Amino acid sequence: MTDQHGELDAALERVIDAARHHLAAVRAAQGRIDDDDVWQAYVALNNASFAYDEQLLDAFGEVTPWDVESIDPDEADERFGAADGVEATDPHPRVISVRQRRDYRVPSVAALIRAAEAARREGTPEEDEAAPVEGVGEAVLELLQSGDGSLSALDVPELEPLDGVVMVSEVGTPVDLESFDDDDPVGPFQPAADDRLVGRLDEHPFLDLTDEEHDHAGHDHAGHHH
Repeated sequence: MTDQHGELDAALERVIDAARHHLAAVRAAQGRIDDDDVWQAYVALNNASFAYDEQLLDAFGEVTPWDVESIDPDEADERFGAADGVEATDPHPRVISVRQRRDYRVPSVAALIRAAEAARREGTPEEDEAAPVEGVGEAVLELLQSGDGSLSALDVPELEPLDGVVMVSEVGTPVDLESFDDDDPVGPFQPAADDRLVGRLDEHPFLDLTDEEHDHAGHDHAGHHH
């Protein structure tokens, strides 16, 4: 029993030391999210508490109020540590970027503008008068804004889909839209030097070209679903 007493005292001291180190790390971090030193101190405190609880149970059949499970320090390092020189504060240092382009033919400009003006009227309060839609570009933007913002909002009879492409890349940093002018057509889509292209999907619209429906081929958009 004497040995068990000594082991318990030592285990309790390890808990106290780990708690002090954890507090010091928390103070030093000054509220930084996902601070590496705080995480390491947390793991040490967790495991010291778990070990003490286990020894107390073995020696006296008693437990502490701490409901903790052991954390493997190696796994903790892998989960939290730095990879490829990226800061250790981010457990998921890479970001997935999806770039999409789809082209459309406009069979009738007047029909497209009418569809966009109808969408604009639906989204305008009754007491206000909807402004006219000026031009094809504004019409497409209106359909996107009045829809869900995705390209599916352009699956309308007034637009005939052509080929498109989707590119998925791993990027080191997410896009910072404030760093590009509103009229910059290239910047937000330009891959950075450390971007890694994962893959590319080519989109080809499915057009039913039977004699009966040839005139309405541009209205079939089933090919967008992968």
